[in-house]
Amino acid sequence: MKSVAIITKKFKPDALEAGRALKTWLEGRGVKACHFENEPEPLIPPLPDDVEFIVVMGGDGTILSVARHFGERGVPIFGVNLGGLGFLTEISLAELYPCMAEHVLTGKFEVEERLMLTVTLFRHGQVAWQEFVLNDAVINKGALARITEMTTWIDGEYLTVYRADGLILATPTGSTAYNLSAGGPIVYPTLHHLILLPICSHTLSNRPIILPDTVTVAVTLDEKVQDVYLTLDGQVGQAMEPGDRVEIRRAPYHLKLVKSPHRSHFEILRTKLGWGELGVCK
Repeated sequence: MKSVAIITKKFKPDALEAGRALKTWLEGRGVKACHFENEPEPLIPPLPDDVEFIVVMGGDGTILSVARHFGERGVPIFGVNLGGLGFLTEISLAELYPCMAEHVLTGKFEVEERLMLTVTLFRHGQVAWQEFVLNDAVINKGALARITEMTTWIDGEYLTVYRADGLILATPTGSTAYNLSAGGPIVYPTLHHLILLPICSHTLSNRPIILPDTVTVAVTLDEKVQDVYLTLDGQVGQAMEPGDRVEIRRAPYHLKLVKSPHRSHFEILRTKLGWGELGVCK
């Protein structure tokens, strides 16, 4: 390991202090280290070309931002949580230095490849906006807007018209985010699937669908729609107009996320969701 980038959450003094301390620690071991604060969207600092590893210090939201901007570089991303345990930032600050010394600098760390999506907004047949996302793409209405009608296709084949408050298209990583709050399933994060979930559908038979990640999902708004938004990872978004079309497909790369050497995905689920210990079966 020759070059490491440290990205810390903006306006978080403890993250800034921890990032500076890690930079000093790495340089003391002969590793080139650069330290950046994660600027508000879209002012993300560029990274040097020789960076081989990224340490993100903050929370899951900081990881999502870094993933969208630097995931395509194929550099492993290592999430350090400075508060409670996160679904993406699995390493605590107390575990950071032993993990860096024993696993990262020795190259003995394990990487999970997480599905990312390409989301494209078309307006009048032209690309109006395109972004990569790690968690989800959400089409939803404003607080006082009428029910949204969203015509949906899978690989060009008509599926249905969803009449609902909105629509979520989530990755397995994003299954524990908005999808979970809206009643969707938890999907193991390394599976190759998409989750299509209507939000408060007015047709009770409209249920979540799990799709292969090889498909393209297209959603078109009707001509009467008002006050509808496309939001990506809960962080960036665009107001939508009548007739807009959104296409969502697998991104041309996967995010490389460093696994915690201390806990499994199921332990994280138990901790974050407050699940009790499994009793002994008789």
